[in-house]
Amino acid sequence: MVYLTRPLPEGAVEALAPHCEIAMYPLDEPVPPDVLRAALADSEGLYCLLTDRIDAALLEAAPRLRVISQMAVGYDNIDVAACTARGIPVGNTPGVLTETTADLTFALMLATARRVVEAAEAVHSGQWRSWRPTWLIGADVWGATLGIVGMGRIGAAVARRAAGFGMRILYHNRSQTAEAAALGAEWVPLDELLAQSDFVSLHCPLTAETTGLVDEAFLRGMKRSAIFINTARGPMVDEAALYRALSEGWIHAAGLDVTAVEPIPMDSPLLTLPNCLILPHVGSATVATRRKMALMAADNLLAGLAGKRLPNCVNPEVYG
Repeated sequence: MVYLTRPLPEGAVEALAPHCEIAMYPLDEPVPPDVLRAALADSEGLYCLLTDRIDAALLEAAPRLRVISQMAVGYDNIDVAACTARGIPVGNTPGVLTETTADLTFALMLATARRVVEAAEAVHSGQWRSWRPTWLIGADVWGATLGIVGMGRIGAAVARRAAGFGMRILYHNRSQTAEAAALGAEWVPLDELLAQSDFVSLHCPLTAETTGLVDEAFLRGMKRSAIFINTARGPMVDEAALYRALSEGWIHAAGLDVTAVEPIPMDSPLLTLPNCLILPHVGSATVATRRKMALMAADNLLAGLAGKRLPNCVNPEVYG
């Protein structure tokens, strides 16, 4: 039996059903930990999401588990070392959501710079009475300087879009890349990137090193007119420091698709700020991309159940 922690996009269950017995949590919300623990007592496969915490204690309660397949690129919710110790391969869905997430990154840049949400709300609330030369003035994206922190697949995809807007592209990465150079992007130290960029966009993975990366020093290093964008992971941002930066004018605005706690608590002070646009983690939310992710995760799961190497495995050392 395999356990699915959420209803899936069209095609995924149909791909799995001929090959295995399926049990699925029926609600479109995170499965409660006690329900997941009970379900895994007899499960050989687990199809999960970022919202599911897969730790060593849960694995101990799943003696028959042979494969974990996550419908996401990231896997910081999974104790991969504990899975490896038990010989359980862990699959993810890399590459498929790169372009879609880059699209949303650019959407956030445009929306925050041009105050799109504020403008739409002004229309609905009856504030639009005439054309005013100084009303809802925003910032240009065309010709601005973009600083990309983390030049992986998504960072490079954002850089390709920025080139089309005539932007100067700076990036900071552990190492310089040939792809970035081909895009005309210039590697600079992080402090230099922050000091020069009109937009700072975060695209590095969540690790012990990057957790809390965007702290007071990071934000104070940015231009007062700059806009901060995060479509990567919420815990990389000190949200108390971000609130102060936005409310006290250290930076101009922020666009976030991720937050430290998801969903964001309704008493978060960030929700009170007109210059902070927050979306509910929809970076990969297109019909085509979510379906591709779901099918890729299904392929990983079926390979693991068949004793084959996962097409996309984050701990290939299990095969050693």
